Amino acid sequence: MTKTRGAICLGSTHRSMACFERASPALKEILLRLYRNERAIDADHHLHEFGSVEYYIQSLVSDPDHTYLSVSTPILSQAFLISTRLSRYTIEKVKAISAEVVEIVQPPKEGYQLTLRLNFARMSHGKESIKMITDIAAVQGVILSSQLEEMLMNVNSQDVAQGMYKPIKLVYHPREPFYVIKQPQKITAVFPMRFKEKTDVIIATAFFQELMDVANTKACAKAPHCIWSPIPPPELRGEAIEDLSTNGGFVSFDITSRHIEGKRLDKTVWNLLNFYAFVKNHVKSTRGFIQRRMRTCLKRQVEVLQKTGLQDDQHIKAVKGHKRMRKLVNFTKFKILRYRSDFTSKLKRIRSRLKIHGFSRFRRKWLSFPTFSSKTKYRKLEKDISLQHD
Repeated sequence: MTKTRGAICLGSTHRSMACFERASPALKEILLRLYRNERAIDADHHLHEFGSVEYYIQSLVSDPDHTYLSVSTPILSQAFLISTRLSRYTIEKVKAISAEVVEIVQPPKEGYQLTLRLNFARMSHGKESIKMITDIAAVQGVILSSQLEEMLMNVNSQDVAQGMYKPIKLVYHPREPFYVIKQPQKITAVFPMRFKEKTDVIIATAFFQELMDVANTKACAKAPHCIWSPIPPPELRGEAIEDLSTNGGFVSFDITSRHIEGKRLDKTVWNLLNFYAFVKNHVKSTRGFIQRRMRTCLKRQVEVLQKTGLQDDQHIKAVKGHKRMRKLVNFTKFKILRYRSDFTSKLKRIRSRLKIHGFSRFRRKWLSFPTFSSKTKYRKLEKDISLQHD
């Protein structure tokens, strides 16, 4: 008999993956490990994920055919769903995962909202088993999606008839609430955007403006209409001031009936639940792209400067290493004058020996040397004879 006990806590490092993928990566790994185990073991795992989500996985040697999975997840809206228990609509959605493999235990384990009994013996082998375990690991996404679907379908009709569209505050993550307002012709979802860094605000604002421009084109005519505003929309009047205090403005989506018909409902609901994660992932990726471009440009500039510096050093070394050039640089004015006089005297001797026709004119034109005149004049002092005799 083998015993396994552990507690796993997933923080921000797994947050983006957990948001975009419905299945929890850590929960999927644990379930696959238990499924592939050839012999029964005692397993006891506690798993915590973002948004106060908790999983409890238990496997017993005394019951080798079953594995128990308990889930605790916060309610999206305490004002709309008063009871902490899951509704019948949500229970039916969970049962739809697999009637043969998944069985709901009533009542659930204490401290949890849902307990599932998993029968791995009835699960087929191969790729289908991996797909089934992936669907089971996405049970928390099924619970949240079903809650939002139920809200959109069962909003108080009296408020709509009187023209009072009361916003429903939804909390998918404790620090990221958003609002849903159901109206006769559309459903408006409003997201107050908050960022910690000023650079993130700039990137996100540019992204929202570009999103509005793209949403208004003909290519995106079927997509929900997007509006960004730095001030709260009129539908949020009367809400708490702390919920409306933002530095990134408000993003609103107008969802019509065609966006929630049939299979589109599940996709629309999931996109709304993960809009915050999508924006933050875009901001993070853009910031990383800008930083990489800056580092690349800086590296190129440094390489150019280093290359120029090496060329200058090589030129200086070449000048210093040349003997004739070093001797020429070390010449003084006296040496230059002396060399000029010696060279002139040699030319005179050559002239006296050889008579070349036109050489005098050639010498005056091409072999003339500049004359140096000293600004300092000297006067020869003669000795006084009388002083010598004294």
